[in-house]
Amino acid sequence: MNDRLVRAMSRDGAVKATAVYTRALTERARNVHRATPVATAALGRALAGVSMMGNALKGRGESVTLQIKGGGPLGTILAVSDAEGNVRGYVGDPSVDLPLRADGKLDVGGAVGNTGTLTVIKDLGLKEPYVGTVDLLGGEIAEDLAAYFVESEQIPSACGLGVLVGRDRSVLASGGYLIQLLPGAGEDTVAKVEGGIYAAPSVTNILSGDPDPAHLLRTVLSDFELEILETSPIEYRCYCTRERTERALLSLGSAELADMLREQGGAELTCQFCDKVHVFSGDELRNMIAELRARGK
Repeated sequence: MNDRLVRAMSRDGAVKATAVYTRALTERARNVHRATPVATAALGRALAGVSMMGNALKGRGESVTLQIKGGGPLGTILAVSDAEGNVRGYVGDPSVDLPLRADGKLDVGGAVGNTGTLTVIKDLGLKEPYVGTVDLLGGEIAEDLAAYFVESEQIPSACGLGVLVGRDRSVLASGGYLIQLLPGAGEDTVAKVEGGIYAAPSVTNILSGDPDPAHLLRTVLSDFELEILETSPIEYRCYCTRERTERALLSLGSAELADMLREQGGAELTCQFCDKVHVFSGDELRNMIAELRARGK
């Protein structure tokens, strides 16, 4: 099955939920960044989480950025989603490798760390973006995202994320769910949601058996009758272009570009989100320098 996102609501109007299947886009991220299994798992969880957050945005051109700084060896994890749920991202040090935990699972929490912050930046096309920051709880990402919604947006939420990596380091399954209570939901609803989550297998176990994210939601929310509102394809999508890269070079100023021209004879920039390389010749740099100097920069 191709990567996809589903949105649903319980027929009683008490719960809304989103789920994603992200095996292909997580594998794409692994290949782009040549990530180790634990780095793949951490980045894959962040990508799945931010995809569900991005799909909740209202307008085209809007985006949401998830930034995790946990103090662990992975460094900063950055994941970005557009309003359709398409994502891109990177991890500070994708070469980090840690021993497995005592239970045989990847030590994502140890790689991410738990002494830092999770920050959500929503670009809604306004003058200033919305920024919300919470302290990390454990670095496993799912519970940290749920805590963000409770603390910053006052929305009672539950989140589950998972990435299963094979012996050959390829991604076998990846995805997650985000469940949120709607106004008026009572204690009985909370109990049903919690009971379903505790009774359900892990995210990757469910998706390994059936990659349909709607099945994931129905398994976790087994005590609710769900109505599927939307099913849409998602992918790893980078918006870098040669024009954007040129603007980035121009922002450095004429002096720094002159140093680059003298030392390298040109410029070769690799996008931090994808594997595209943008090459600028010496003549192109000279033209940029002349343009900047004419503008007094």
